[in-house]
Amino acid sequence: MRASFLPTNHFTSFLFTVGLLLLSACQPGQQDQASQPNQPGQTDSPTVLRIAMLGDAEPKPLAEFPNMAAAITQINELHANDPFDFVIGVGDIAHKGTLIQYEAATAELTRLEAPFYPIMGNEERESTVERYLEYARQWNPEVTEARYVHEHEKVAFVFASPDEGRDFYDEGAAWVRDQLEALAPKPVVLIVHGAQAGAYPENPDKGITNELFAREVVGQSNLAVMVSGDLHMDMERVVHSKEMGDTHYLHVPGVERTKIPDETNHTPMFRVMEIAADGLTTMHSYAVGEAEPRTSLSYSFAMPGW
Repeated sequence: MRASFLPTNHFTSFLFTVGLLLLSACQPGQQDQASQPNQPGQTDSPTVLRIAMLGDAEPKPLAEFPNMAAAITQINELHANDPFDFVIGVGDIAHKGTLIQYEAATAELTRLEAPFYPIMGNEERESTVERYLEYARQWNPEVTEARYVHEHEKVAFVFASPDEGRDFYDEGAAWVRDQLEALAPKPVVLIVHGAQAGAYPENPDKGITNELFAREVVGQSNLAVMVSGDLHMDMERVVHSKEMGDTHYLHVPGVERTKIPDETNHTPMFRVMEIAADGLTTMHSYAVGEAEPRTSLSYSFAMPGW
């Protein structure tokens, strides 16, 4: 079936962005947290899930992953003291999906001590799903499909690789919708390579443009969190985490390269999600090589539907 993509002109992106802002504004008692820094909350409840998140790598021109390698070493060190349940990859590991990039990345990713759950990005989509899965199985033998669900007692993680580039065909968008509906009322953390177009005004034209996704996935009552990468944003100079409607949008920065707002400053970073027994969820942001997360980049919220 053909994809139903929205035109990616500026007028359509403007309308999409306006719709997102209206959706946020109409939610009683909720605020778009993009307007001000969000400081971590406090709870006496123990952490029940601890998850590290690695962003886009796709180094160019050489198949070298120095920052990803350093991030993996640091994640392993943190894991030794306070174990991670798993590590999420938001896609775009191998530039253009080449064998030389997959091989170099695999040498690093197989060092992870915690299980690694990745998705494809637009770079992997420049090659084949079969090639991606050949390497994904080396990173984690559990990963046998491009889209899958990793479910826990009180929250589920839906990993949704794109169908083309960073976008979905109707079949892919319907698969995401069906998982949300089947898991309801359990809150869902959706991992996609790029969020829907308009979600991040730093580049409103870039992202998922599929109409079915915008209509039947965005705004689902149990879509608690949308995790994405793709934009390679500098965490210090953009709004990286925010609430729109009932969903918290979390950006995972590119670990090898920064593009937005420009390429003048690149600080390799990874993020850590901690979910407490009472549902308080805190996002920590670590600069590679720094022992403690940057408090200015922390973000916390009560997991919707917990």
